This record gives sequence, structure tokens and C-alpha cells, in this order.
Amino acid sequence: MAVEERVPVLVVGGGLVGLATTLFLAEQGVRTLLVDRHPGASIQGRARGINQRTMEIYRALGLEGAIREAGKPFEDDWGVARCDTLAGEWHWLFNDDAPRIWPNLSPGEFCQADQSAVEPILIDAARERGAEHRFNTELVSIVTDDNGATAVIRDRQTGVEETVSADYVVAADGHRSPIREQLGIHRTGPGVIQHSVSIVFRADLSEFVPKPALFWIIVNDKVGAGLVTTAQPNRWGMSVGYDPAAGQSIADFTTERCIADVRAAIGRDDLEVEIEDVAAWEQAIGIADQYRSGRVFLAGDAAHVWPPAGAMGANTGVQDGYNLAWKIAGVVHGWAGDDLLDSYHVERHTVAVELSDLVVNRQMKRNSAEVEDDTTDDQLWAFGQRYWSSAVIGAEHDTVFGDTLSKVAEPGVRAPHLWVERDGARLSTHDLFGRGFVLFTGTDGAEWVEAAAQVSDKLSVPLQAFRIGAAAAGADLADVENGWDKRYTVGAGGAALVRPDGYVAWLSPATGQPAEALTEALHTVLRNG
Repeated sequence: MAVEERVPVLVVGGGLVGLATTLFLAEQGVRTLLVDRHPGASIQGRARGINQRTMEIYRALGLEGAIREAGKPFEDDWGVARCDTLAGEWHWLFNDDAPRIWPNLSPGEFCQADQSAVEPILIDAARERGAEHRFNTELVSIVTDDNGATAVIRDRQTGVEETVSADYVVAADGHRSPIREQLGIHRTGPGVIQHSVSIVFRADLSEFVPKPALFWIIVNDKVGAGLVTTAQPNRWGMSVGYDPAAGQSIADFTTERCIADVRAAIGRDDLEVEIEDVAAWEQAIGIADQYRSGRVFLAGDAAHVWPPAGAMGANTGVQDGYNLAWKIAGVVHGWAGDDLLDSYHVERHTVAVELSDLVVNRQMKRNSAEVEDDTTDDQLWAFGQRYWSSAVIGAEHDTVFGDTLSKVAEPGVRAPHLWVERDGARLSTHDLFGRGFVLFTGTDGAEWVEAAAQVSDKLSVPLQAFRIGAAAAGADLADVENGWDKRYTVGAGGAALVRPDGYVAWLSPATGQPAEALTEALHTVLRNG
């Protein structure tokens, strides 16, 4: 069949991760086609918690306000409570004492917004940047070779098939990932650990809920359930488990059974309940052994799955895409070598392996009778993920998470956030990331700024340079909280090279040959020397 369309990148799967990755690629100027078999964006709530790291990524794209507006129905919901029944006594695992924002660490604030509300925002933003989305379009087949991939896609409404050629493919096609299975990539982990039913119902629970929570864990002798609010008043979501090995199935969850389970969870046998929807879903644990197979990359649930404790599923998937997009962009645009793409697996696979153990441990505690604040590691989970790979120079760690969160610049860590002012406007250093490399230097670093312009032009690498310090000393970015020396530790004449995904690639003290040093560093990171 003749190729009818050629694109640099084909993204398969239009959930949060596929949509976000498409947006990140479009932001980097990479023409991208996304296909998804569903008619459009999600109409169910599903993933809701957007952590501070993901929010600072969305903020750099100018989407923070829109996403926060989408989360308004949940802005008063906070905390996780455990109880025998909703009408009984609540025991808070965490409550108002757990902050939603750490302004000294990040400009991002934890946000609750339904996936169904966030996805259209990502679609619109990507289309504004030139991406194309084809919903109601399924992948029929895909063949890969050393030069790319050839895919046959089918419009599910018309039945018309089309052949698309792509340089690279991002498989964000879910935890059962047909692409992963076709490639023969094994997943390590126990697989499905729990079968659950999601029950969407309407009921007036106002007398039992003086303060809305993010989530209630309800366990008694009749039912074990998780309860959440929805964007609509008096509309709720509840999950309960079932065991196929004991002969149980979703067919057991008749309207009468669901009403009985809801009443048992709430603690009122006479509660008026209207069941709206019942759907089966699975909790699983598994991590793909490889995130890259030639020209194909796995992201999101196709790469890793674990229980929902900590809201680290979708957040990790979005951050997979953020890590991958700039690397693909570098190769497509010609300023990076193909070997750079190997660092995607090296960096993100190790994150998934360590994070999976932490999430599973938290889930086990929440399912037990233990009642304790389990959010003490949230800062570390959000901001403490560390990389060591060929795309980092001088990393001295060999684990993803340290014992404590590092708040200073180190190779392979997320660049420290600083509040700065430019032309009278307050911004975060993280607002400058996402489009290319950024070089920070102190007030004595004028030669670094000049070198960055020369090297950017010579290597065709997108690179901006800024001096941080006192405005009176000629700094490009006024250090309003005097954090430069404490957070970046390279002095007034040193420099920090930050990757497009906001991670420190390289640190350098002052040098008499900044252009040569910077050129060598970029060649090393980009594998194009």
C-alpha cells in the first residue's frame, strides 16, 4: 500500500500521556499526528490529581490558568480520610496541614482537575502549535525498520484506511499496549493485582460530609471501598473490588447490589441512591523492560502501571513525555544524535522501578488498619527524581531518590526554582524551560552569555543565556530572593546548563574559554560530536 502521509512523529493513544506528549513535541516544533480509537477526549473523570512538578510544566506552556479553572469544582477538596462508614468517625491520613504548594521549591501548586476537563485544554494547545489529532481512528498495523515506521490506520466511522510513515512512534496506548506486545517487550511485575468496579451514583451526602476530601478509604464488614467526589453536586464515584478466582464478575454488580454497597459504605440503609454507571477496571503492577525499541518509544501506562496511591500514574506518564519530546526534537531538527534517544529509557525506566516500590508500599499501608500521615515523601516524589545517563555530565548519584530532597543544582537533578524579575515581571526560572536549553550564570558571566549565542548559532542548538543577580549589577534576571549563590553554587562567574526538560545537564566554574567548554558539553550531552 502506498504511503499517503509522512510525519516526523506518530503518537498512538489519546489519553493524558499521548495528548501531553503531542503538545510537548508541537512546542518543540515537531509536526506530530496523534491517533486514538475513541470518538474524542475522555468523558469520564479518571485521573484527577496533578502534582506540583506537572503543574510547573503546564505553567511553562502557559496552561496553568486554564487547568486551574478546570479544577475549580475541586478546589476545596483536600486530604485523605479513612473510616468505617462515611457517617462514622474519620481518621485523616493527611489534611490541611499538608501543603498544596511549596513556593520555595516550585511555582506549581497541586491541582485537582478531571482528566475529562484537562484533555481538551491539551488538545487545543497542541493544535495551536500545529499538531493534528485524529480521534475515532484505530491503528490497524505497524511495521518498523531502521528508518522509521509504517502504520495503517482506519477511520472507524467510514472504514477508510490510510498508510502513514513516521520517523518515530510514541506508544501511549495503555497498559495492555498492543504495540508493546507486538514488539515483544516483556513487562516485569505481578500483573493484575486487583479487579475493581467503578460505581458512579447520585445521592445527597451533605449531612455526612462537613468537609470534602480528595478521597475516602472505607472499610467495614460489608464493603471495602474508595469514594471520591465528582465535578457535579451530589454525584459520586466509588470503587469496590471483586475476585474472579472466587467466581465473581462485574455481572454480579446489579443495580440492587450497587445500591446496597453504596449504603453500606455510607452507613445509612435508607439512603436514596441512583446508580448512573458501572464499569470494570484493574489495578496492576508492571514495568516494561525496555522503553525503546528502534524507532518506537513506550510512554505512560504502556511503559509502567502501579496502584493509584500518590497520584503518580498520570503524572509520571506526562513527565515521560516531557523527557522524551525534546530529545526527539533534537534528532528531528538535526542538532542531536540518535544515541541521545537511548537516554530516555535509562532515565525514565529507573524512575519507574524505584517509584513503583514506593507507591505499592503506600497503597499497602492505606489498605491496612494503619492510620498515619503518609505524605511526608511527596516533595521527594515530585521534585527529587534524579537522572544519570549520557545526557548528563558529572552525575554523582546512582539512585533515583536520595534520603532527602536536594535543593541545590547538581548534574542530573531538576534545576532549582528561583523567583526572579525580568522587565518588572515576576517569574520562576522554570517558566524559561521547555523550548530549548537554558544557560544560567552570575553577574560576572557576560562571557558565558556571549559564548552561548556563538555556540547556539554554530551548532544550531536552541539555547538562551541569562545572568542572574542584582539588577544594579546588570543581571538579565533580578534575583529577588538572593537565591542564586545558595541554589546554584557556581558563583558569579560560573554557569549551569539546563536541559529543555528543566534538568541540570552540566555545571561549570568560571573559565577563560567558555565557548569551548560549552561546545564540548553540548556535544557530550547531545551525542552529536
